[in-house]
Amino acid sequence: MSDQLKFIVEKLNQEPFKKNYNLITFDSLESMQLLQLLNDVLGEIDPKHVVDIREEMPDQTTKRMLSLLGILKYKPPGSIIDLSTFRQGLVTGSKPVIHPVLHWLLQRTNELKKRAYLARFLIKLEVPIEFLQDDTVADTNKQYEELMEAFKNLHKECEQLKASGFSTAEIRRDITAMEEEKDQLIKRVERLKKRVETVQNHQRMLEIARQLRLEKEREESLVQQKQEQKNQLFHAEQRLQRVQLQLKAMHHAVADSKPESLVKKLEAEIKLNSFLVNEEIPRDLETKKQSLYFLQKVVAEPAMSQSDLNELETKIDEVNAQINQLIEKRMIKYEPIDSRFSMYRQQASIISRKKEAKAEELQAAKEEMSNIERQMLQKANEARELEGTEILKGDEFKRYVSKLRSKNTLYKKKRQEIAEITAEYGILQRTEELLKQRHDAIQQQLQAIEDKKGISGYSYTQEELERVSAVKSEMDEMKGRTLDNMSEMVKKLNATVAEKKSSLAPVVKELRQLRQKCQELTQECDEKKVQYDSCAAGLESNRSTLEQEVRGLRQESIQEESGYHFINCAKQNLEVQLQRAKDEMKMYISPDPQERRKAIREQYTRMILEQENLGKKLREKQKAVRESHGPNMKQVKMWRDVEQLMELKLIVKNWWCSYAVSSESQPEHYIASSNFPEISPQIYEDG
Repeated sequence: MSDQLKFIVEKLNQEPFKKNYNLITFDSLESMQLLQLLNDVLGEIDPKHVVDIREEMPDQTTKRMLSLLGILKYKPPGSIIDLSTFRQGLVTGSKPVIHPVLHWLLQRTNELKKRAYLARFLIKLEVPIEFLQDDTVADTNKQYEELMEAFKNLHKECEQLKASGFSTAEIRRDITAMEEEKDQLIKRVERLKKRVETVQNHQRMLEIARQLRLEKEREESLVQQKQEQKNQLFHAEQRLQRVQLQLKAMHHAVADSKPESLVKKLEAEIKLNSFLVNEEIPRDLETKKQSLYFLQKVVAEPAMSQSDLNELETKIDEVNAQINQLIEKRMIKYEPIDSRFSMYRQQASIISRKKEAKAEELQAAKEEMSNIERQMLQKANEARELEGTEILKGDEFKRYVSKLRSKNTLYKKKRQEIAEITAEYGILQRTEELLKQRHDAIQQQLQAIEDKKGISGYSYTQEELERVSAVKSEMDEMKGRTLDNMSEMVKKLNATVAEKKSSLAPVVKELRQLRQKCQELTQECDEKKVQYDSCAAGLESNRSTLEQEVRGLRQESIQEESGYHFINCAKQNLEVQLQRAKDEMKMYISPDPQERRKAIREQYTRMILEQENLGKKLREKQKAVRESHGPNMKQVKMWRDVEQLMELKLIVKNWWCSYAVSSESQPEHYIASSNFPEISPQIYEDG
């Protein structure tokens, strides 16, 4: 405990807390101060928890801390088993509860920061199934899951890049190398430009080369588009085939759907479900319980060696043999009485087995059908996304075809009417042009007459007055209509609002009750979730301890088994040696000389005699060599002296030949200047 407190104080005095505690001040903290300190540590891990607990209710604080500790997978120590005790200690700020939590959090702060960050994005929101029936909610949920998977992949890539070990120095070196390559390429391009400028029509050639490159790129893109369109066409054809098959199956299903057949199917399904619930599932449950009981019994027993397993196998064989004997005795004893019922029993057992087999096949077929229906719904959703509309079924498709035919006929009629109206519009347009021409001519005549009479502009003024009066009357009429429409609209809106209020009043009342019930259920769900998290944490700790015990027992079993095998091998070696010693003793004592010769003692005796004889011969040979060593060495020395005399004779002969040719005038000087090899006096004595 003292080491734990020292570690907590040391960590709290460091960055980013800087509390300046010692063991005495830390131990003298009150419960609220401890809770605030724990909240500060949790706020360092997850910034959402940076709050002042004095401004928060104790239940909310406890719930918030427990939820974050559950996300961080904190397991209470072994001394705190009950979750209610842990929660009570967290509410009251008990030191035996807060200190282990602080120690655990401060030990692995960086890891917990990462876990809290990931939990913010990876804890999946559970949407009720009834809400997923809405297409908008389902699409949003699917998009949410896809974004979650994308976030997982991006986070993994980010971690891999962080762990890949790329340093800034390496990146800078790569950048400088790339810049050098870029400069070299720029220089090379400039040299090529200078070389090309000397060629005639180089601009035209460059333009042609650029166009050729663009056309090649366009060709590649067109080939790629062609391949993509082929793939899309192939997928579309496959999708069309699948949809056509589904449509045929739906047509067959709709054609056979009569009330009597549906009732029969429902009755058969009810019988099957009742059989599964009353007979099949309880039997499977009983077998699972028995197997679980046996497995727990096996786990509770100590580890067994190979000899124990062999002993158990022999016992099992003996018990099986006894069971077979008892069955045979019983059959012999009760055969005359039960001979009449044996056939019926066999038939009943065969029928029951067939029934069970068919029930299993039907269950498998149901599962397969549910999978196929799920795939069909998925394909329908995909088709809806691609086509934009749902796939029509039998009667709906017929109605759609009939509606389309009526629309086609209506379209033809309307098109004919449009053609007639277009022709009439052309005629009217021509008539309008002629009337405009006549109007312009009449206006010119009228203007000339007004100028002649001295009242120019009279007709224009009269037309303007008439136009203004007409516009005023139209505006007055429009205002009256607008006021009437607005009053009617206000009346309608008031009536609609009153009607909606009266219709929504019970719904609002029911909604309030449902909201209250939802809040209660949410609170109960949170409590159950906290209980579940604490129970899961306790079970996880128990499982880890059991795994450690099992691992240690397995290690001990392996060591004991290896020791057993080692002792067994040593025993076999000793048995072999003992057997060899017994055989040797038997052959040594045997009166038969041939058997006695096979004994190892006799063989070693013969080998010793042979080696002794060989040693005697070698010693005699050594003695002879020692006696003849002195004369032989003297003879070798004499032969070496003879060899040296012959070499001197050869040298003297060569000297006399050179003397006769080159030094007839001064023989004394030549003899004095010549180099003869020195001859030891021992050679003359030996010679």
